[in-house]
Amino acid sequence: MGRYVVKRLLQAIPLLIGISIVVFLMIYLAPGDASQFAISERANEQQVQQYRHYLGLDLPWYRQYLRIVGNWAQGNLGTSIIQRRAVSTIIVERMPRTIELIGLSTIFSLMLAIPVGIISAVRQYSISDHVVTVVSFIGIAIPSFWLAIMMILLFSVKLHWFPTSGTQTIGQPFSLVDHLKHLVMPVTVLTIVQTAGWSRYMRSSMLEVLRQDYIRTANSKGLPARRVLFRHAFRNALMPIITLLGLSLPTLVGGAIITEQIFSWNGLGQLIVTSASKRDTPVVMTMVMMSAVAIVIGNLLADIFYRLADPRIEL
Repeated sequence: MGRYVVKRLLQAIPLLIGISIVVFLMIYLAPGDASQFAISERANEQQVQQYRHYLGLDLPWYRQYLRIVGNWAQGNLGTSIIQRRAVSTIIVERMPRTIELIGLSTIFSLMLAIPVGIISAVRQYSISDHVVTVVSFIGIAIPSFWLAIMMILLFSVKLHWFPTSGTQTIGQPFSLVDHLKHLVMPVTVLTIVQTAGWSRYMRSSMLEVLRQDYIRTANSKGLPARRVLFRHAFRNALMPIITLLGLSLPTLVGGAIITEQIFSWNGLGQLIVTSASKRDTPVVMTMVMMSAVAIVIGNLLADIFYRLADPRIEL
């Protein structure tokens, strides 16, 4: 197992290097640079050029790239050009909010998708199965941004149940109840979108397992249906979901970016959108590489848990 983990991590190094180069070139080749946003509009051309030289934005692209990578090698994530603060400090401030959003939505999605998928598979072609199928397809088809806007119009504008945006009410001291009210709608949006797809995967996986010979053998021996379902079928049906969780990380991050932007949730998703629009290269590069590393680790963990769930699988 240890040798496999080391091998996978070594294989990820050239991939991460390639991603960093591509992302940097995309930012570098985009029109304009961060000096347009970091310096006063009243500055003359000479002052702009001096500031660009101070930031190193007049250097060739490869020297700018190597400067960023050199800082990373020294354990320094650099300084935000726009905010003029350490990138590590900015990320540490915002990361808990994004983890809170993605973590809660993932937990609630699994709590809903797994039992719904099992019920739909066990009662195949029943009324409940048809209802779950229709609702799931609707959830998959609805864009997360449209769902978020509709929820704001209904629950905030018309019913006044929940606040429209932010993490807490402006001008008031922090309150857990107030924070939870702000958290309800963004978590609900992500939960609905994730549950719709995951429940279909769980249904398909469970149906495939229930058709296996060892399940028929267990049923023919007179074992209780509940024992056959949860002790024999459920564990094997869960393995594709474990893999799906690792592969779904890009989708989770992407959904969080859209959701945070709409609900003005002050997390990493909103940070990367704002930084990209202002060409804040150190922040964007760090954020993208963090996502890439998280995806690599997520896939690795999915393989490891897959092996733990079924010891017969060789890594």
